Amino acid sequence: MMNKRKPTHPGEVLREDVLAPLGLTVTEAAKRLRTSRKTLSAILNGRAPVTPDMAVKIALATGTTPESWLYMQSKLDLWHAGQKKVKVGELRAVVGA
Repeated sequence: MMNKRKPTHPGEVLREDVLAPLGLTVTEAAKRLRTSRKTLSAILNGRAPVTPDMAVKIALATGTTPESWLYMQSKLDLWHAGQKKVKVGELRAVVGA
């Protein structure tokens, strides 16, 4: 059963719980993460996913784990996938095979 509540994008967590309290601009944070301002802005605004490479960078910069950032992204990705109307057949064992 899929959760009806949309999970928070990890970029929003990064923006609100990390960058805002530190008073970091997108430009300064992008420099520190060694990424482009455009890429970081897309993540912070929920327009791009946190990739494994970015998760490693964020984790190193924040003292967290890459798994925590990827877990948030995975939950969001699964929620989006669960919103699609998909029909599939059942997978069953073949008797007598």
